[in-house]
Amino acid sequence: MDANFICLNIVTVKIRLLTIGNTDKKYMKEGIDDYVKRISFYIPFDMKVIPDIKNRSTLSPELQKEKEGQLILNQIAPVDSVVLLDEHGSEFSSIEFSKWIEKKMVSGVRQLILVIGGPYGFSKAVYQRSDSMISLSKMTFSHQMVRMIFVEQVYRAMTILKNEPYHHE
Repeated sequence: MDANFICLNIVTVKIRLLTIGNTDKKYMKEGIDDYVKRISFYIPFDMKVIPDIKNRSTLSPELQKEKEGQLILNQIAPVDSVVLLDEHGSEFSSIEFSKWIEKKMVSGVRQLILVIGGPYGFSKAVYQRSDSMISLSKMTFSHQMVRMIFVEQVYRAMTILKNEPYHHE
């Protein structure tokens, strides 16, 4: 194991961010890629993009959620810990979020799956499979922006846990 990874338990957790659809804004893609690279210095981290479903504009929001839900569930193993980014989830400060991640890291979870759904949210099946939900804010952001904001917060959490000067409080 690389000495730079935060090892708080014998098993190092891997974090995967699952998203629906590609990031189409170049500047956001570059920002996301930068933070993903930074996070990988601390912990095994990757981002898996599930392609948009075909003909989604012809589908009702409910049917779109169902189809996206199946694609999401196909990416999750039974032993994975699944956390949805959802407006009804728990809100954290950056320090609280770093402590939340630290608890996940020492809990024995091998893979933590963080999921950003499509524009209409998640299907009932995805909600049922999830272990918890977190919210970035009571405000609404585009799914493109949420990706960049969230990977920055994961990076910030890692620097807080390592007591590095990135976060000022």
